[in-house]
Amino acid sequence: MIANIKRFIGSAWIVLAMLAAWEALFSIHAINSIVMVSPSSIAKEVLNHPQEFGTATLRTLLLAIAGLVLGMTIGTLLAIATWLSRFVSGLLTPVSIIFASVPVVAIIPILARLFGYETGTVLAIVAIISFFPAFVFTSSGLRSLPAGSDDLFRVLGVGKVRRLYHLALPSAIPQWTIALRLAAANAVLSAIVAEFLMGTGGLGYVFNVARGDLAMSHALGASAIAAVISIACFFGATVLERKARSRWS
Repeated sequence: MIANIKRFIGSAWIVLAMLAAWEALFSIHAINSIVMVSPSSIAKEVLNHPQEFGTATLRTLLLAIAGLVLGMTIGTLLAIATWLSRFVSGLLTPVSIIFASVPVVAIIPILARLFGYETGTVLAIVAIISFFPAFVFTSSGLRSLPAGSDDLFRVLGVGKVRRLYHLALPSAIPQWTIALRLAAANAVLSAIVAEFLMGTGGLGYVFNVARGDLAMSHALGASAIAAVISIACFFGATVLERKARSRWS
């Protein structure tokens, strides 16, 4: 336990130093709370409203996880389809690039108009954001085969489906975990942005309402929780990536 705490402090010392400097600045100078608040004020605000922040966090987190799973699944299946068929590859690859090039803040109003300002729309937005990394990295992994392995399987008369299962998919797993690491944090952030713009609840809605009321401690409390969740998702996916690389690389 002590070793884990020391490791955390060693890796996060710059963040802790910035928070300490931020707190010291507020203890020295009187800054209007409408402009900015101290880290301790943010922490107190979160602790004083556990039910509101807890409910909003759970809602955002569930939407982010559901959208992440949906987007990763669709991206992976379509990547496999492009590996199996050149026609599908030529059809889907340009479309996926177009989707990825459009900013998320431009996608949200369009989807909201089409499907309504509902929770399902937030889920669709997170899935779209999570789709592209899964599609790109899985496609790359499926084609990053050991030298000569595909030719050997062909000589032995192994069919394409069996080559996919025994050769391509194991090669793609490390790349797929990279996609998961990239998409995990973005899933939380995209859910919050969608909630902020659509007003459907969650941390994004809490932030928007508090910002409108000039309650900076409340607004930054939602932001702090969102940041912690995103970082936790990122590091959790990083651990999974390391295990996958040690097993499949």
